[in-house]
Amino acid sequence: MYMTLGSTRSLTTEAAEKLATDALGYLAQDLEHLGRFLALSGIGPAELRAASTEPGFLVGVLEFYMEHESLLLAFTETKGYRPTMVAAAHLVLCNAEIDDANAEENG
Repeated sequence: MYMTLGSTRSLTTEAAEKLATDALGYLAQDLEHLGRFLALSGIGPAELRAASTEPGFLVGVLEFYMEHESLLLAFTETKGYRPTMVAAAHLVLCNAEIDDANAEENG
């Protein structure tokens, strides 16, 4: 049974952040994939916690999952998410970043 967070249209930023945070926690338990993620992102293990609070970091985590199908499927099966929810959460978080950037420009 898959956990549903509502349709893509009703997926909140908070729910998308929760899924991405779950994905980061799952990734942290898989040293092989975590090492690859850190290498690709240019982040060292010591900087991971600080980097996780930066804008765009969770988007990058979800992008990494979308590029690694076996990891994506293992994560979603273990955590009870539908695989398509990762892409939906990615879209929601990207849109939230755009909204934030526009608000800063106009504010």
